[in-house]
Amino acid sequence: MATTPENAAPLKPLHGGPLALLTIAVAFSTFMEVLDMTIVNVAVPHISGSLGVSPNEGTWTISSYALASAIMQPLTGWVARRFGEVRTFVTSVLLFVVFSMLCGLATSMPMLVVCRLLQGAGSGPMVALSLTLLLTSYPKEKQGIALALWAMTVVVAPIFGPILGGWLTDNFSWPWIFYINLPVGLAAAAITWAILHKRETKTFKTPIDMVGLVLLVVGVGCLQFMLDNGNDHDWFASPLILTLGITALVCLTFLVVWEIHAKHPVIDLSLFKQRNFTVGVIALTLGMFAFFGINVVFPLWLQIDLGYTATWAGLATAPVGVLAFLLSPILGKNMHRLELRAVVTFAFIIFALTSYWFASFDSNASFGTLVLPRFVMGMAIPCFFIPLNQIYLAGLPASEIASASGLSNFCRTMGSSMSTAITVTLWQHRSELHHANLTEFVSPGHPAATQFLQGLTQRGMPHTQALGLVDQLVNREALTLAVNDVFWGCAVLFLLLIPILWFAKPPFGSDGAAMGH
Repeated sequence: MATTPENAAPLKPLHGGPLALLTIAVAFSTFMEVLDMTIVNVAVPHISGSLGVSPNEGTWTISSYALASAIMQPLTGWVARRFGEVRTFVTSVLLFVVFSMLCGLATSMPMLVVCRLLQGAGSGPMVALSLTLLLTSYPKEKQGIALALWAMTVVVAPIFGPILGGWLTDNFSWPWIFYINLPVGLAAAAITWAILHKRETKTFKTPIDMVGLVLLVVGVGCLQFMLDNGNDHDWFASPLILTLGITALVCLTFLVVWEIHAKHPVIDLSLFKQRNFTVGVIALTLGMFAFFGINVVFPLWLQIDLGYTATWAGLATAPVGVLAFLLSPILGKNMHRLELRAVVTFAFIIFALTSYWFASFDSNASFGTLVLPRFVMGMAIPCFFIPLNQIYLAGLPASEIASASGLSNFCRTMGSSMSTAITVTLWQHRSELHHANLTEFVSPGHPAATQFLQGLTQRGMPHTQALGLVDQLVNREALTLAVNDVFWGCAVLFLLLIPILWFAKPPFGSDGAAMGH
């Protein structure tokens, strides 16, 4: 057992310069890891063109990273117990840096996908352990601020990912979206190790649960592959997607049963016996599902339907980060004074109202009209993420925070993945339905349609071309009506989550049992 003298007694919190430096290092490493989930999105056309593959194959650069990261997140607790939290975190950052460099140097799509897989696997424990290290380093009365700073980086990074990715790709070349991780990661690893290497946690040589690990890898792998490719293969009409779905269901069901009875489980499912953890993770996962759904279809609608470029779609999306960035430290500082369930309820109401606001837009909405609700929505982001992290950690001993963070991050990631697949599919299916309904009005029996077509032909447009233009207009409106349906559905889901929150049981204080004091 590798221990240090500091393990004998509870570690004293850091203060002053070392605490500020550690916070910056951990925040930047977290920002960098979460950023990499979305920074590639806008560069996919450039990457696929550069490496000579189709854009569909190019999306493997996104899904391979998400898959490996999702598998590693619930393993965080076991890895941290085996090797120590500080050592695991620093190693995770360094692995992320090495594979980022290899991603940038990739000369073929298979090489890039393998490097992205390894990059995701290396970075898996990073986000969960960043929260753990912050909480154990901050004085207990300031742990609300630690939570706020951590949540702020996790929330703001995906918003700036597409903007930064688009700018780097347009002004330099796509490998630079990976190279920018090198200086940030190396500095973060060096600072964290310098400050925390003497504060390493106890390590335990527990055997690895191979059965659980195989079930996790196969189950999550099949689920992620199914979600990424289901829409392109018409979902369960495809034998491949059906097989993946059944395999994922069987493996994940057996995983739950096995892990409950395993002597040394790779995933500590006993955490769900804690009421606050269960309520917090359910609210976080489903809330993330609705929030991420909006963030996926909104820029897609802007680019596909309204003709926005990737950069302008990113700029229309970005204002959501302004209030989130400004309010997070204020909320974190006052966490101990607030009823956290009421704060999250307020967040869900704001999310629901802004989603309903989005659902009222038509295809002629101006940039300013689109940006305003995004700006208002930012108010809800810190009120959603920060208190929920506090709620699910409440009552847990310090030794379980890494496992709890890893498991909750896994649920959050899977909620995001499912949201992407389901909302895009729903948007597509609803647009087909609306297109069919609107087409019924383009007939001789409807004078307005006849008059419009006659007007086009009188201006010299051939009849076939006029019909093509009408079809484009119908398609534009169908896509807008469909995206409105998605926004409306997200608004309803946010409201349905509010009663679930109130099953959580106080106290949740930032100085509470969650921190193990």
